[in-house]
Amino acid sequence: MMPDSVPTGSYAREPPRFTRIDSLWTSNDWRGAVRCRLGRFRMRYSVPPGLYALGRPRQDSPVIVSANYKLTFDILRRDLQGTDCWILVLDTRGINVWCAAAEGTFGTEELTTRIAKTRLSEVVRHRELTLPQLAAVGVSAHSVQKQTQFHVRYGPLRSCDLPAYLAQAKAPPAMRRVEFTLRDRSVLIPIEVGQSLKRFLVFAFVAILYAGLAPGGVVLQRAWLGVWPLFALGLGAILSGSVLVPLLLPWVPFRSFTAKGWILGALVNGVLLHVVGLAQGMDSFLLAACWLVFPAAAGALGLSFTGATTFTSPSGVRREIRIFLPIFAATAILTMAALVLSKLRLWGLV
Repeated sequence: MMPDSVPTGSYAREPPRFTRIDSLWTSNDWRGAVRCRLGRFRMRYSVPPGLYALGRPRQDSPVIVSANYKLTFDILRRDLQGTDCWILVLDTRGINVWCAAAEGTFGTEELTTRIAKTRLSEVVRHRELTLPQLAAVGVSAHSVQKQTQFHVRYGPLRSCDLPAYLAQAKAPPAMRRVEFTLRDRSVLIPIEVGQSLKRFLVFAFVAILYAGLAPGGVVLQRAWLGVWPLFALGLGAILSGSVLVPLLLPWVPFRSFTAKGWILGALVNGVLLHVVGLAQGMDSFLLAACWLVFPAAAGALGLSFTGATTFTSPSGVRREIRIFLPIFAATAILTMAALVLSKLRLWGLV
């Protein structure tokens, strides 16, 4: 992407600058998208804010406003293939439109500032901006028009509908409807699993130490032989909270994401312990610890999925945390007590 300037008109100062782009993704774009879906560097994946020219826009071409999260930017330009338009990218600190609007980085102040910095009024003759529908919570259209003379209109929910929206100059109800289909939820699973596996590494280290703990220290051979059931149960918790919760979200009882994860975690835990047979060789205290910690872990992972859904609110998530935090704390205390008693029984001290 190379910077350019508006080629028409005469200016007493340097003409407004913009960057020409196209809709085609490079191998780096595809690689970056995959890494973002897996949770790699997604908080550092951004493009410089400013004005971009997609195709060969003119002074009467539409202006689309977007965030500077690169995956959002890339999907937008890909969906606008064949459309000549300007893309005004705001500095949302590398955050997507929906989250940035909630946090205030995709807001009135940033929008008016970016209009001024790019000298957009010198680039286009019209005074109309098309913003993402999900940005409405962060932008005061009246204030933007008062400060910049640009009229704000909100486009469709999905960027793939933008070409039809621009052609019709309106969005039918289907373009406004927020859905969270199985496909939408499935796309989010890799990043949920990626984040969970990072936590699993910490769990695996602790589990190895516990499995090998003996009166004289940690016996690695014993640890290696005894830790596999715990590994399997830990992966079962990840399967429950990070895979099954997104997939089965509408059909699992209760509105609470934590409760959904806990229920699915208990089901998977029961299958692994008593159908697969991982409970064999476990004493009653260790078995109790497994029933306490792994469904709870699945519940905690289910709670983390609230940040990816379209029908949760910050207040609802805070309320759920307030309810379940004492339960998690009590579960942790009881689990540690059961693990200690299991070791004491193994060593013949109980």
